[in-house]
Amino acid sequence: MVRLQLRKNHLKEDDASIRKIYRKASDSDKEKYTSFKAKEPATLERARTIAMDMKLAMKLSDIEFQGDGRKVIFYYTAEKRVDFRTLIKQYAAEFKTRIEMRQVSYREEASRLGGIGSCGRELCCSTWLTDYKVVTMGAAKTQNLSINMLKLSGQCGRLKCCLNYELETYLEALNEFPKGDDLYLETAAGSAKLQKTDILKRMLWFSYPKNSEWIPIDLVRVNEIIQMNKKGNKPETLVDKPIGAEIINKYEPAPDLISDQDINRYDEIDEQRKKQGKKRRNKKGPGNRNNPRNKNRNQGADNKDQGAKPIGNKPKNKKPNPNKPNSDKPQGNKPQGQKSADGKPRRPNRNRPRPNKPKGPAPEA
Repeated sequence: MVRLQLRKNHLKEDDASIRKIYRKASDSDKEKYTSFKAKEPATLERARTIAMDMKLAMKLSDIEFQGDGRKVIFYYTAEKRVDFRTLIKQYAAEFKTRIEMRQVSYREEASRLGGIGSCGRELCCSTWLTDYKVVTMGAAKTQNLSINMLKLSGQCGRLKCCLNYELETYLEALNEFPKGDDLYLETAAGSAKLQKTDILKRMLWFSYPKNSEWIPIDLVRVNEIIQMNKKGNKPETLVDKPIGAEIINKYEPAPDLISDQDINRYDEIDEQRKKQGKKRRNKKGPGNRNNPRNKNRNQGADNKDQGAKPIGNKPKNKKPNPNKPNSDKPQGNKPQGQKSADGKPRRPNRNRPRPNKPKGPAPEA
């Protein structure tokens, strides 16, 4: 196992970077290691608070104490370079130990923190993956995956490492497929265009321009038709037995659903709707003679035609006739008020107290 690890890390047995073993750990060493490990969560929380107070564009992801507690390593991620010289001085004064700041990538951060992936298993980077290869969007396009970043991204926020696992298999299988996305097959029924490709099933789907039905064809049959087209020959159909779109295209012309109907058919419908709307407004509107609100108005119009005085219509701006006495107006039984010293009528005082009515039973007759 040691030789395998040395080979993975490209090291030799006599390399100077390999650390030496001095002695076995004693009980006191184990107690120190356990006590410093227990301090890591509280120290990390305090370190994050200090970094936030200084408003540094960095994220502290993990912390590690040495076994003897003489040194602390802070792992952080940042988009740009961060000047943390003042931060290190404040950390040294706070924790009373040596400080080392180590920047890690987002994939390394996820491997240190760990977690469960979308497959339901523990993250590959935190279990067995040692080297992080570059994952590009071309790997997803080669495998005909939908470009959805929520599904293609891992917990680190980058493309998943597992996109590279089957990439070589897909590249080998694509060598047998025809090149180019705009692929056409010429047949007696017409020209069919490539719509979809399934690499693992070795199937391709084609469709004719006048029909939306897709016809599945095996890869071997597609290569045969391509060779025939290069020689100038055209097969009768894409498959041995014509199905769906090929029957319509060859023997029965596809019906043109738009040209067979009149373009002005919607105008006639609109005119019918307008007529119906007018009838409804005539029934409910003010011009309806059967409307009870317009009964007096219609009656006055009929009387006007006959020469009579319209009912319900008062004359506007009528001036009083000076020759006509005011005695013609009905006075009624309204009592007249008293006159004042200047001869003008005095209005009755409504706030004057009125005599109280006698209470009790009515007097006997």
